[in-house]
Amino acid sequence: MDDDELFADLSERLRLAHRRVAALEASVDEKARVTRRLLAISDASKHDLTRAAARLDALNADLDAGWRPDPRDG
Repeated sequence: MDDDELFADLSERLRLAHRRVAALEASVDEKARVTRRLLAISDASKHDLTRAAARLDALNADLDAGWRPDPRDG
């Protein structure tokens, strides 16, 4: 996959992840923490598409497994 294809794929996956986070049944604080993690991934995508894609895979896996942010991670 070339950089243009990776960028397009990652862009679509980030868009879907933002929708998924917005639809989470979680407290406002939990959603804020997950949103910050997603924004960090979005920011990282400006510098390293491959690493950002891996981080997005990890976030999606965590959400699939029912992960909730630790309130102590504030």
